[in-house]
Amino acid sequence: MEITCYRDPEIKREKRTLPATTYNLAIQLFARCGAKSLFIPIRSMQYLAIIDREEFVFVDGERKCWVDIAWQNFHSHERESLDQPVEYEAVYYKEDQTETMLRLQREFPLALYALTAKQAPHDPAKVIKFQPKHSTSHS
Repeated sequence: MEITCYRDPEIKREKRTLPATTYNLAIQLFARCGAKSLFIPIRSMQYLAIIDREEFVFVDGERKCWVDIAWQNFHSHERESLDQPVEYEAVYYKEDQTETMLRLQREFPLALYALTAKQAPHDPAKVIKFQPKHSTSHS
């Protein structure tokens, strides 16, 4: 799937932190998808999150291809351990996005977990035991 997104001029930029579990899960799902971008529907908000190597962008279902908020410049390399939060910059392309940002921080991790549940294997693994071959020795 391919989507072309557009951006209005940047209105505001602020430093924020993302919990390690959310960042790690997003990056893990992105790496597993094997594509240039990963699409994550946030159904409760009618938003679409798009993850690529450089940023997470959030597109409102009503505005279709217009980015409302982008999370950029992740400083994951500055962490001393994988359980530390990741600093990033939130970039706003639309006025009055405070409430939307609060909801995204709450709903985005839930959407990640929902996607993970869909990708998880549903059948238990089975181990097939093979009988070793008996070798016959010729003396």
